[in-house]
Amino acid sequence: MSDKVIITCALTGVLANRDQCPAIPYTPVEIAEEAKRAYDAGATVVHIHAREDDGSPTFRTEVFEAIRNEVRERCPIILNFSTGSMSDDTSPQEEYIRKTKPEIAALNMGTMNYAKYSEKRKTFVFDMVFPNTFTKISKLLGAMNEAGVKPELECFDSGHTNSIWPLLDMGALKTPIQFSFILGVMGGIPTSVEALQLQKNQIPAGSTWEVIGIGKIQWRLIATALVLGGNIRVGLEDNFYLPSGAMAKGNAELVEKAVQMTRDVGREPASVEEARKMLSLD
Repeated sequence: MSDKVIITCALTGVLANRDQCPAIPYTPVEIAEEAKRAYDAGATVVHIHAREDDGSPTFRTEVFEAIRNEVRERCPIILNFSTGSMSDDTSPQEEYIRKTKPEIAALNMGTMNYAKYSEKRKTFVFDMVFPNTFTKISKLLGAMNEAGVKPELECFDSGHTNSIWPLLDMGALKTPIQFSFILGVMGGIPTSVEALQLQKNQIPAGSTWEVIGIGKIQWRLIATALVLGGNIRVGLEDNFYLPSGAMAKGNAELVEKAVQMTRDVGREPASVEEARKMLSLD
């Protein structure tokens, strides 16, 4: 399966809105329609943050249930629900993970400065601390294990990747492990080939990994991951723009470009069935 590539599409995100990109979906039906378009374009996993109908972020279980049901009616794509939150209270995330049982749930692996800087304005667009203590991680991981949901370890820095060892030692984290290496966030690891190689070289044998590039640098990072044998993620959560500089009209356009790049390096997008095997979901 080494020539197969799992293409994930992050449909919505939590911060982006339609003032920035008109194609961002909000409602469960809109999210499901985008999931179907991404699936038709070649994605096999969708990463989803729930929104209220006005676009504001939500952790309500009913909304996640509606999203799951609407997507399931349209296509067999693999569901990956976000659990990211600035709060130390993980009970809302634990509840919807236990009740909706997506195949995968994202698990942020460490605390970090989380910011965006504007060179033009010489100031920070936002500046916050994203808290993810081992206690918080363990609670979310416990809910995932209880529900039979595979954790996707989101690592923004090399220390996050190295933080798996206590969880393995406790028996809370099971192998094989799925990693996502996020590059391009202020406060995280640099956007370089060397940084991605460092992350890749830390993980246990038998693990799967993908790159998540934030912003326009995404396409170069995707090219790097494809050459290094990894999987890739695109989507409006991470980047609005095609390599040409044109804003994407929807998530499917970004997936189509990812499929083209995959084939250009001599690899092939995985089917849903192949992705399930590669991620040990069956």
